[in-house]
Amino acid sequence: MNGRQTLLFVDEIHRFNRAQQDSFLPVMEDGTIILVGATTENPSFELNAALLSRARVLTFRSHDGESLTELMKRAEETEGRALPLDDAARETLVMMADGDGRAILTLAEEIWRSAREDERLDPQSLMNIVQRRAPIYDKGQDGHYNLISALHKSVRGSDPDAALYYLARMFDAGEDPLFLGRRLVRMASEDIGLADPQALVIANAAKDAYDFLGSPEGELALAEACVYLATAPKSNGVYTAFKAAMRAAKNHGSLLPPKHILNAPTKLMKDEGYNAGYRYDHDEPDAFSGQDYFPTEMGRQQFYRPPERGFEREINKRLQWWDKLRRDRNNS
Repeated sequence: MNGRQTLLFVDEIHRFNRAQQDSFLPVMEDGTIILVGATTENPSFELNAALLSRARVLTFRSHDGESLTELMKRAEETEGRALPLDDAARETLVMMADGDGRAILTLAEEIWRSAREDERLDPQSLMNIVQRRAPIYDKGQDGHYNLISALHKSVRGSDPDAALYYLARMFDAGEDPLFLGRRLVRMASEDIGLADPQALVIANAAKDAYDFLGSPEGELALAEACVYLATAPKSNGVYTAFKAAMRAAKNHGSLLPPKHILNAPTKLMKDEGYNAGYRYDHDEPDAFSGQDYFPTEMGRQQFYRPPERGFEREINKRLQWWDKLRRDRNNS
């Protein structure tokens, strides 16, 4: 219209579905509109890639304590009166705002509205008036995805204190404890594995204990598992071996196992050589035959390489011993 562009501001743009987001593309490209969208979610998760590629993303950060204090002072100047708080209560108010500028102004209004004349509030009196503000916890900012990532990496990094902190943050924000229990089980498998085989047992037991006890009693079991996992020796040996085996299974197709380890329940299969030459390991010296179990076309592979940590030191000794026996018997 009139050769002028239109500035279109869309709040909560993540609520638009994919088709609705696509409808912006042609008018953005021909310059009909300048689109400004606001969202509290992570744009990478919630917005179309096509829309993101045509946009510049500006990230708004949470306020720190200094800027929240400055906002509180401006509110007092605008109102022409000070908030009836002692120094400790001021610090408490900043903490309750949890980085949200709008929240500290809303809390200030509540204090002015509710506090008695000539009253000076300490932290406990402040809490009685405004009660407790729920912490920010959403997918796109400081919530679900970021905190579970922080918890997982703290466990992997063998920091039980940080792990407990993030676990408590998620409990405090109302996260489903069974989700946390399932993630602890995953951490036991991915980051500890056979370096401490008890880790998976304890993580599973903690999940079951919470399922049995509920909140708040069951939360302690999850905290116990969290500390155990964080302080356990770490290994991703099984995790990386499994991924390598999956790649090999996809790359090599449907190869037949060697015939000597296939059963031969019929005469035809026996005639075809199935089970011919199979050696029963329990009848062999050291209960180890040293036969090859991989498809002939593949040859022997090594996926699992246990590190010299925790129980996997013992596993490594066994693998080295079996490897020596295999070489000796194949060369004899």
